[in-house]
Parts: sequence; structure tokens; C-alpha cells
Amino acid sequence: MKRKAAFLFLILTLVLLLTGCWNRKELNELAIAVGMGIDKHGDQFRVSVQVVNPGEAAAKKGAAGGAPATLYTAEADTVFEAIRKITTISPRKMYFSHLRICVIGESIAREGIAKALDLLSRDHQFRTDFYIVVSKGTSAEDTLKIMTPLDPIPANDLYSALETSERNWSPSMTVTLDELITALTSEGMQPILTGLQIIGNTEMGESNKNVQTIAPPARLQYSGLAVFRKDKLIGWLNETESRGYNFILGKVQSSVGFVACPQGGKVVTEIIRTQTAIKGSVNRGEPRIKVKMQVEANVGEVECQGLDLTKVSTIYELEKKEEEKIEEIMKSAVRKAQKSYKSDIFGFGEAIHRANPKTWNSLKKNWDREHLAELPVDIKVDFKIRRLGTIGSSFLNDMKE
Repeated sequence: MKRKAAFLFLILTLVLLLTGCWNRKELNELAIAVGMGIDKHGDQFRVSVQVVNPGEAAAKKGAAGGAPATLYTAEADTVFEAIRKITTISPRKMYFSHLRICVIGESIAREGIAKALDLLSRDHQFRTDFYIVVSKGTSAEDTLKIMTPLDPIPANDLYSALETSERNWSPSMTVTLDELITALTSEGMQPILTGLQIIGNTEMGESNKNVQTIAPPARLQYSGLAVFRKDKLIGWLNETESRGYNFILGKVQSSVGFVACPQGGKVVTEIIRTQTAIKGSVNRGEPRIKVKMQVEANVGEVECQGLDLTKVSTIYELEKKEEEKIEEIMKSAVRKAQKSYKSDIFGFGEAIHRANPKTWNSLKKNWDREHLAELPVDIKVDFKIRRLGTIGSSFLNDMKE
């Protein structure tokens, strides 16, 4: 009898444990969110979620004619409440595991982004592989309304464009949630995010006309880097300063730049490899930073006559000019951070911390506002030209006037 009771108890226990996927969600019950925008409207958060429209996204071109994605927007006292409030206008619950891009509105960025980010780092649905950018001169909601021609889902277009821009052009950069939170909580480094702006006619960009013409009325463009102090946006770096920032941090994978020829015109070089080292030191209580950068490049374009690229002296002269120009670009970014914003976006404080923790403890309290502005930063660039392309000297030398 006891054995039968024990067996029955075991069966009941297994029935309770093996209940299957008790919290399962069917695909047709979920709205796949790929883009998210957070703005501030008065005292409330305005959350916009770009959701894939599966039927239109999978349909062949011209089959249905509808938008491949739709945008839901709601306002509430908190971000979480606003997301749940979207269910009042959406037949499906938002699902964020496939989020590609999160756009922070410039208005909320100037007030502080930390509160808005807590949900993204806490909720299990949010992975850490999506990118975070800041809308520039417009709201996050408006940027997510613009239709994109090459990729029918705008959030995917923004994700790919940011990665491509970072790999091939130096003023923009990708920042994930983990990287942003690390910078927010660091004592010797301030956060920075890429800016996103709308160029052209915003109203027409929200309609199908934006993907039906060869020259879309509106486009989304990454422009400059947003400078933060703690979690508040305090200003922007222009394109040149943004390049300087990425040069200093060694984030430039490839880029293009030019120097002037002695007799007029330009020589364009394509950077193929960079390596940067930031070293801090303290001498008699005075901190100092040394930035050493090695650059390898190929000659990409010659727009001047009388330049003999087969001579070693010509290559040497070009390398020296490139070194001076890149050093000046890097110095312009340092000047902007030191004098205009007083924000250590380069992590110089962390370098001083690594070099001399004891001195850092006495400097860190007023590092950004006092010590950073007077910090000596020595920049040295070593530029090497590796290849000239498929020809040596340009055929422009053989052309007669």
C-alpha cells in the first residue's frame, strides 16, 4: 500500500514539474519591435516602437503596397508604462528581443538619459546587441517615421548604415547598451553617442513617395557625435572633431583624407589600418597624457600635376603632411572637450588612474571641470604610405595644357 502511495505521489510530482512551456507566447501574439524611440513630452516619457509588419515585409514588391513596418506611440510617467500602454492601440504585445536601434530624443538627452535606460538594462527581453544613437534637431519619433528605400524596414537600414559608416568613414561610431552604461558609471570617462538627423522634407519622408523616386525627398543621416557629462547631453562634435575623437580612441578602421599638393590640387589617401596607444603619467603631482598613433594608408587619388610618386622624397613629404594634418584633427577634438565642454570623453582620467591610482584619488572629484582643461596632451602620429594603387605617377603629368 505504501509503495502504491509513493508511486502515486511521484507521478503527481512529475505532472506538476513537467508542465511544458507554461509561459509560451505564440508568434502571432507578438509584435516584433526592431526600432525604439524615447522622447520627453512635458513630464512624461513618449515612447515610439517600430514594429515589423510581417505580411508586407515578406510580400514581393508591389504585391500589397503597404508599409513593411508600423509605428506605435504612447505617453506615460515611465518608459515601462508607456510600452505597456501601447497595447491599447496594438493588437499584439511588444517583443523587444530583436531590437536593432534605440533612438534617444535630443530633448530627453539634455535632461538626462539614465532613468530611461534602466528598463533596457533590466528587462530580460532586451539584448545588448542593439545600437543607441541620439536624434539631432528632431525627435526620436520623427526619425523612426522616415521610410528607407534600400532596406524596407527603417530600423534595419539604420543598423546597417551605422555599421557601414563606422567601418568606412570615421566620424560615426556604434555604441551598445553595455558600452554606454560602462561609460556612465566610469569615474574617468564620459559617454558619447552618434547623432542622427533628418535631411530633406520630413513630411514627404513619412509617405510611400520616399521610396518611389530615385531621389528620396528625405533621408536619415548620421551626423557628428553627442558629448555627454554624466547622463546629460551638453553639446556636439562636428565632423572633423568626431574624426579626431575616433582617431584618439583607435576606432578608425578605414577612412579617406587628403593633403594639398605643392603646386595646387590634392592627394587623397585611404587609411587601411590604425593603432593608437593612450598613456598617462604623473610627474611631481602633475598629470600628463601621451597619445601615439600609427597609421597605414594607400594613395587613392591624385588631383594634381607635377607630382612624381615614384620618388622616395615625394612619399616622405606626403607622409609628413598627413601626420601634421591628422595631429591637428586630433588636437581640435581635444580642445573642444577641454575648453568648450569640460568633459573627458577620451578616458584620459582612466589612463591617469592606471598610471598612478594614488594621485587619481586626489584628482577625480573635480577632474572634468578643473583638471581636464589644463591637462597637457601630447599627440604623435606616425603615417606610412604602403601602396600607390595600380599606377605610379598620375597620367595628369602627361597631359599638355
